[in-house]
Amino acid sequence: MSDSIDAVWQIESLLRAVSSSVRRHGRAILVDFEITAPQFDALVVVDNCAHLTIGDLSNRLGLACSTTTDLVDRLERRGFVLRSRDDEDKRVVRVSLLSEGSALIERVMRARRAYLARVLQHVAEPEQRALQQALTELVQHLSVD
Repeated sequence: MSDSIDAVWQIESLLRAVSSSVRRHGRAILVDFEITAPQFDALVVVDNCAHLTIGDLSNRLGLACSTTTDLVDRLERRGFVLRSRDDEDKRVVRVSLLSEGSALIERVMRARRAYLARVLQHVAEPEQRALQQALTELVQHLSVD
């Protein structure tokens, strides 16, 4: 039982270390694209959940509505998102991703993948395949819970 608890602790610790390192490097990449981490997070959320309201976006980002409104203002000025009134309730404002926002997400993700590819060059192919298989299985089980 102790070995199982120790393994869980080590796996959790390693996953956290990998996540932290990849996230930290990913955030550093954003400087090259002149976008803040919260702005990029908002773009990704809008990309994954089209036509969100400002309130929904605020909830998903964990930010106050006023902060999210300011963030969307900046993204809209840069041509990354479009704000529009809801067809059924004109009081509701929805946010949609524009092609410029999509292109930015793709460029940032390409840079992140390039970083990870450089790191993985130090890991032999059989271990890369085993890692991919183990992570795939872990994600499948996380989705079930």
